[in-house]
Formats: sequence, C-alpha cells, structure tokens
Amino acid sequence: MTTTEAADAAGAAVPTPGAPEAPSDQAQGQAQALAQSQAHEVHGYHKQKDEHLKRLRRIEGQIRGLQRMVEEDVYCIDILTQVSASTKALQSFALQLLEEHLRHCVADAAVKGGTEIDAKVEEATKAIARMLRT
Repeated sequence: MTTTEAADAAGAAVPTPGAPEAPSDQAQGQAQALAQSQAHEVHGYHKQKDEHLKRLRRIEGQIRGLQRMVEEDVYCIDILTQVSASTKALQSFALQLLEEHLRHCVADAAVKGGTEIDAKVEEATKAIARMLRT
C-alpha cells in the first residue's frame, strides 16, 4: 500500500500533484473567526431589527399589490398613486436606517477618533447623496 493509499484509507486529505495546498487549520480558524465577527457585528439598526423586518414585509406587500393591479388592468393613475405610496414608504425606511447609522456607527467612530470618523462621515454623506438622487 502506498502512502497516498494509506492516507486515503485513513480518511486523511490526499494532496493532488500540481493542486494548491488546502488552507492550514490555523488559516481556516482565522477565516471562520473573521466571518463570525462580521456576521455578529452590531449595526445601528439591530435594536429595531424586528420592526424593520415587519415594515419591509409591509412594503413588499405593497409591491405585490402593484403587480396585481397591473395584472388586473387597473387604471394608470391608481397604479401611480400606489407607486408613490410605496416609494414614500421606502424613503421613510431609508431615513430611519440613516438616522440609526448616524447615531450608532458614526457616533462610535467619533468616539474612537482618528481617520475612522472621516471615513464614516464620508460614507454617510455618499449615502445621503444617493438618497437625494432618487
């Protein structure tokens, strides 16, 4: 039995000639820790997450209502009225999220100081500019 066959029989990973080596256990552990820290990072909206999801589901229902209106050949102006309502609902949600971002993320960066505050202010400014363009 060759070394490769023995390793394979034991359930160990068998290196393929010319293939890149698998990441070490340490590298995999570091990647998992990074992914977990990012997945568990607390954002400004986390305290109202359930409320936000409820609100987004309501907006989703409005959009589905628009689809039904088109399917049922509803009068154009009535559909446009509902588009306007859906748009306002999304804008209102965006403003709430922006406020929470400023209160949490930007305020946290201000406490830390340094270049982080400049980056967060620039990020928020760009988000506001995108919202104003719509």
